[in-house]
Amino acid sequence: MSFRMEDGEYDLSQILVKPLYFALFANIIIPMILLYGCYYMHSHGGVENRIEGFADELYYAFGVLSVAQGGLALWWRHRRLGMPMIRRKETFEQDISDGLVGATKPVFLTIAAICIYGYVYFFLTGRFRLTLFLVLFSFVVFQVVRPRMGTLRKLIRHQKDLVEKGHFRS
Repeated sequence: MSFRMEDGEYDLSQILVKPLYFALFANIIIPMILLYGCYYMHSHGGVENRIEGFADELYYAFGVLSVAQGGLALWWRHRRLGMPMIRRKETFEQDISDGLVGATKPVFLTIAAICIYGYVYFFLTGRFRLTLFLVLFSFVVFQVVRPRMGTLRKLIRHQKDLVEKGHFRS
C-alpha cells in the first residue's frame, strides 16, 4: 500500500522506509538480542553485584540521564527536521528521503544509547528487572520520536516553504 500526498506527488512510504529500517535494527532488534543475552545470564547463574550499596543510586542516575537523553532526542529531531534538506527543486523527493535519513540517524543512535545504560547497569549490579525498565524506556522514547506519515506530510510542506523562500541545503 502506497500513501501519497493529496495531489499524488510523493510516495511517503518509500521516503519513510530507509529511516525506519535503520531504526528497527538500532532501536529494536539489537537491543532485544542484547536484552535476551542479559536474561539468559540472569537465569543461568546471574551476574554478581559489583557495586552493592551504590546500585540504587546508579539506577536513579541512569534514569535521570535517560529521561534527559530522551528529551534531547525529541528536541534534536525537531531541530534537524526544521533545517533545509533540499539541494535542488528537481530532486525534491530524493532529497527529502536522504535528508530524513541523515536527520534521524543520530537521533535514533541517541535513543539506542539509553539501552546501553541498562546493559551497563546489568553488568555492574546483576539486576535484570531494572535493566529491563531502562531498555523499555528507550523503546517508549523511540515510539514517541520516530517519524510518522503525518510528520512526513508536515516536513514536506515545511521543505516546500523553505524552497519557495530560496533556502536550500548547501
